[in-house]
Amino acid sequence: MSRIDATLRRLQRWDEAACLRMHQALRYALLLRLLQGVSWLGNGVLWYALMAALLVRYGSEALQPVLQMIFVGAVGAAAYAMVKRGTSRPRPYDTLRDVAAGARTLDAFSFPSGHTLHAVAFSAVASSYYPGLTGLLIAFTLLTAVSRVILGLHYPSDVLAGAAIGGLIAAASFRI
Repeated sequence: MSRIDATLRRLQRWDEAACLRMHQALRYALLLRLLQGVSWLGNGVLWYALMAALLVRYGSEALQPVLQMIFVGAVGAAAYAMVKRGTSRPRPYDTLRDVAAGARTLDAFSFPSGHTLHAVAFSAVASSYYPGLTGLLIAFTLLTAVSRVILGLHYPSDVLAGAAIGGLIAAASFRI
């Protein structure tokens, strides 16, 4: 076995163990409901509502930030779809006996986490224009990332990869 194969196997074992440990938190019904709500908001509901609220509150002054959020959303969706098709990694609830899906998914595959990708990208853009929103957006982004693993929908590495891709897309959007 090559060094790369051994490293990938260790990462997979860590991913599975962390997923199983985190998934145990679902025994708390209140936490399950909270994370399901976060997951539903992360389907796009929160981001569309935020863009609409910015336009209502700030008018044409919010046009540039909203257009940039739309741009990172579109690029994020394209990157997400391309990577998902290329990796086709099964979700934890499909491969781990002790993990059940805690919410509905938007597609069949796990890598990367699209919810986390978009939460990071949208939060980075919105926070750069509206620093007063930073605390709330960071809290929501962290809840989104954690929810994906606890709900059994993603491995921790899926969430980390989604965050990295979302961060890169947001950073690139400021250079265009």
